[in-house]
Amino acid sequence: MALFERSTLFALVAPAVLAAVAGCGASSGGTVRIGVAGAFDDPIGRPMRLAAELAASEINAAGGINGSKIELVEKNDYADPDSAVVVANALYQSDVSAVVGHLFSGTTLAAAPVYNAGSQPVVAISPSSSSPEVSGAGPWTFRVCPSDDAHGAALARWVRDRLGLIRGTVLYLNNEYGRGVRQRFVDEFVRRGGEVLWQSPYLGDKPDVSAYLDRFVKDGRSQFLVIAGNRPEAEEILQQAHRRGINVPVLGGDGLEGIEGAGTLAEGVYTSMAYISLLDTPANRKFVAAYRAHYPDAAAPNQPAAATYDAIYLLRDVIAKSGPDRKSVRAAVEQVNPANPFQGVTGAIAFDSLGDVPNRQVYIGVVHGGAVQLAEGQ
Repeated sequence: MALFERSTLFALVAPAVLAAVAGCGASSGGTVRIGVAGAFDDPIGRPMRLAAELAASEINAAGGINGSKIELVEKNDYADPDSAVVVANALYQSDVSAVVGHLFSGTTLAAAPVYNAGSQPVVAISPSSSSPEVSGAGPWTFRVCPSDDAHGAALARWVRDRLGLIRGTVLYLNNEYGRGVRQRFVDEFVRRGGEVLWQSPYLGDKPDVSAYLDRFVKDGRSQFLVIAGNRPEAEEILQQAHRRGINVPVLGGDGLEGIEGAGTLAEGVYTSMAYISLLDTPANRKFVAAYRAHYPDAAAPNQPAAATYDAIYLLRDVIAKSGPDRKSVRAAVEQVNPANPFQGVTGAIAFDSLGDVPNRQVYIGVVHGGAVQLAEGQ
């Protein structure tokens, strides 16, 4: 997910203080505690919490982990890096065996020095932090989603190979997320024989890109427009493009999640996704049915929801084998690798030496009639 600005507050955390924490990772009173950290007030983050609670309730109903019940320790970081550090400290000093979180790359990166510090570090598995920087966040930091590099490359392949287009323009949010998606798209598109005519940065939720779009129209050679940013900016850019009569394919990365809510403005927009609830697999059909039964008033589960659900079940399997001690959990998570993948709702999860899942598939969706569908040909 899109990268929030990093805070410097985490640099003030004292590993020596954190190392003094005792008893971390032990089950207590027949329970195994797992932290869940994310932006639960955010429309993207609320499904993460719901899915974690669903997974825990299912596991407990089936007997728990070797007879011990799972207890979730839920912490809202409000999508704020400073709050993420506070949350990480609280979870570090608790008796959680592992953490599922954080939601966004910025909060994951801010919290990582805490989870990786001291004598009792704790595994943190992010469901949706896609920044390439997460790869170097520390040996106790994992993620179960593709990186921004994978999203940019998937978009480039779609434009060149599926749509057959050869020239286009990229507008990108001038932060680490936007620049990352932009650069990987450009590299892969050029490698496939395409030409990117313009790469233009913007800032803010409602950027004025009129000069870029006027150039787009005047030049007349661009066959597509990539918006490497988030939904709010994409809606503003689409409005400005429509006013100029621009009618070319528009594409974006996973930061455009929810763009279908813009109605006719978003019709035909392509977006890369690590997950879509329409996936026709037995595991996903079962998950979606259970999610809808538990939360009938909620929208279909999104990627953070499905990946969180997988992460809780992955930890169930790991702790059942290793026990709840943090170091044992870390050793067992490391064994979830290409030779021994975890089969989840989102597909096979296999960590590499950096805690990444480099072989995860990226899907391309397209907005039709106010909903995202899998684009034809997948």
